[in-house]
Amino acid sequence: MTRNPSVLLLLITLLDTQLCGGEEELMMVMTSAEQVSDIPASSLDPPSTTREQILLAQFECYLKIIYEPPRSDPGPYCNRTWDGWLCWGDSAPGTAVQLCPSYFHDFDPNEKVTKVCNSDGQWFRHPESDRLWSNYTQCSAYTKQDHKLMYVMYYLVMVGHVLSIISLLISICIFSYFKCLSCQRITLHKNMFTSFILNSIATIGYFYVVFGEHHTTTESIGCKLLASIMHYTSCSNYFWMLCEGIYLHTLIIVAVFVGEQQLGWYYVLGWGFPVIPAVLHAVARLLFHDDRCWAMNTGLLYITNVPIHAALVVNLFFLLNIVRVLITKLRVTHRTESNIYMKAVRATIILVPLLGIHFILVPLQPSGRISLAVYKLFMNIFVHFQGLLVAVIFCFCNGEVQLALQRKFVQYRGQRKRRSLVTYDSHCNYHTNSSITETSRVTIGLEHGPTYTSGGTHALNGHSNGKRCSSGEPDSCDLPDFTEI
Repeated sequence: MTRNPSVLLLLITLLDTQLCGGEEELMMVMTSAEQVSDIPASSLDPPSTTREQILLAQFECYLKIIYEPPRSDPGPYCNRTWDGWLCWGDSAPGTAVQLCPSYFHDFDPNEKVTKVCNSDGQWFRHPESDRLWSNYTQCSAYTKQDHKLMYVMYYLVMVGHVLSIISLLISICIFSYFKCLSCQRITLHKNMFTSFILNSIATIGYFYVVFGEHHTTTESIGCKLLASIMHYTSCSNYFWMLCEGIYLHTLIIVAVFVGEQQLGWYYVLGWGFPVIPAVLHAVARLLFHDDRCWAMNTGLLYITNVPIHAALVVNLFFLLNIVRVLITKLRVTHRTESNIYMKAVRATIILVPLLGIHFILVPLQPSGRISLAVYKLFMNIFVHFQGLLVAVIFCFCNGEVQLALQRKFVQYRGQRKRRSLVTYDSHCNYHTNSSITETSRVTIGLEHGPTYTSGGTHALNGHSNGKRCSSGEPDSCDLPDFTEI
């Protein structure tokens, strides 16, 4: 169906002039188009995209009014109508409810629009204007609060991902600098950190384009490309978590494999497999729901969410099995009960952020406004600060990393003190040689002069770097000892 506004207007005109059978309904629709009250400021001069959406909805409503069969239920009812923004079907006496339209940026599509059908089968008229009236007040009732919450979430996303990128880059540099940390487990860590970094970069770019100040490019292909990259890297995050879980499960449970594991399959699972759901999701959005920047949540997200949920379920199995084996091994070692549970809980706390189990703990979204805001805040912190959380747990709180950093710091401090010692010795030797040269020059200049006593020589050298000399010989100075490190 065409979406050109001029074509839609022409079709509406043709319907109005040629379809005599629907003339009564069309006249009722056209007159009821003025019933909308409390029009927001954004609707007074809507952009061309908004006009196009309204015209398309109006045209589809006219077709629905004309071609749908009439109501067959007995009793009074209100006729189908177009109120200017939404289409209402035949309704029994009572209150009809619809979701708010998404034409305007200050309308919340999750809020409700109500329209009252009186007991006599007539739509409710506003007492002041005596016109047919639909209640759109809830659509923009919480607009300011929602905008404030949206900006808080926006900056929370930006801060979380920036901190994640910085911490993950530092972690990768630490793992790469210290050769003593090189092993297969650290290799998996670095790949998982890289996937988090790519996801943070894509998310920052996507949110900056969609929700930032640059609204002119939101319909470009680059915006949708960023969305696809974001979905791919998000899947990659969870599948690298799955790789970590498989590696730990193989290392702890499958004890027969003593040698090193082959990492090639881990690369295929972590980097290769997420391409499939990401590409399928992009193709589905292009074919079935090609909205602006693919920002609207639709059922098509299950194309990427189902593999992620499967990875989380498998990781949950690995976690429970690892904890079971750890508890069994600790019991075999005849430790006290408190020590057994302490270590088991500690292992669980370390593994839960790694395997992403906390997403399963909060699957239900509440319906209340305050509870929903708290839920969004909680989810934003755990989702967008996840890179920082992973870096802290697997790098900064790693005992091997802390030991390597401590050794490097001690080594650096010792080298710095040794350099200071060498610099001071060179400084002392320079001034001592200078004093000897000056003393020799004075001795040659006074070769035919009076002879000084040892006390006079001491007085002369008393100004040469403070060295005490005996028998008037300047090369017999006793230098102080500065060899402490």
